[in-house]
Amino acid sequence: MGVELGDIFEKHEAEISDLAGKVVAVDAYNTLYQFLSIIRQRDGTPLKNSRGEVTSHLSGFLYRTTNLIEAGIKPVFVFDGRPPSFKARTLEARTKTRDEAMQRWQDAIAEGEEEKAFIHAQASSHLKGSMVEDAKTLLGYMGLPVVQAPSEGEAQAAHMVLSGDADFAASQDYDSLLFGALMVVRNLTVTGKRKLPRKNIYIDVKPEIIDLAEGLNASGITREQLIDIALLVGTDYNTGLKRVGPKTALKLIKQYGGIEAVLIEKGVGIENLQEIKDLFLYPEVTSDYEISWRSPKESDITDFLCRKHDFSEARVKGAVNRLIEASDAGQQTLDQWF
Repeated sequence: MGVELGDIFEKHEAEISDLAGKVVAVDAYNTLYQFLSIIRQRDGTPLKNSRGEVTSHLSGFLYRTTNLIEAGIKPVFVFDGRPPSFKARTLEARTKTRDEAMQRWQDAIAEGEEEKAFIHAQASSHLKGSMVEDAKTLLGYMGLPVVQAPSEGEAQAAHMVLSGDADFAASQDYDSLLFGALMVVRNLTVTGKRKLPRKNIYIDVKPEIIDLAEGLNASGITREQLIDIALLVGTDYNTGLKRVGPKTALKLIKQYGGIEAVLIEKGVGIENLQEIKDLFLYPEVTSDYEISWRSPKESDITDFLCRKHDFSEARVKGAVNRLIEASDAGQQTLDQWF
């Protein structure tokens, strides 16, 4: 998901501790899919409650977000609203891809290919409305702010950074940069040990910080030209040109100045070109939100996860105690400034 611009921007590896005291606007849908993808059993089966409802995302929000709070990070979770009409084709294609991955996962399980099954299972995650509502409920009980975007969550996160209400936008995708986020952090919610597919090798995954101005200056381009590059490569809203990756797109834009001249030279067009450019340059966002962190509600978290979703009470209480202690410490640190 999202446009691939990794070859253009330098990513600065960081420690979680480097983000202590920072407000981070987190792309909640992106994070939900991450949790649904990676929090699974060995054969790829997601965590479920006794009614067969998937709970992997709730596990991720409790345990991994608690790690962030302990590190002194102040997360704000930004949820997608209504997608642009011209994103419908992409959403349909993603659904088809996930359905095909689901079939390959089931076939691999039947063949006893556990590792192959896990890989296909990761690509099969479907996000249901009830999952989103449960995530919002849990985050509320945890005392963490939730912001509802009118449209794209990454656009809203970028707006919050541009407004000075957040220090970073957090997402695995690079779209936040296209929407103008000055600072982006990747790998925030997946930091730690990760096993490489089909290899018995584990690597350390650390946060990566991307500075928009630094990347634009290094490449000698403007943000509008960056959007042009993304359109040539392909975004969530359009199919890119054949055999054009980030480096080739950068060369073309620097040679011709803008995407319109490139398309004329190539004799091709991009459907909804101006609408997509305008989406990135003038996205639908809101300033009607409240960002505040409150004390976790221990009994509500325990009832919600243990009674409704069959989580281990001992594990949940352990995490909640850590969350409360970290939240109290964070509030004391903030109080020193007033």
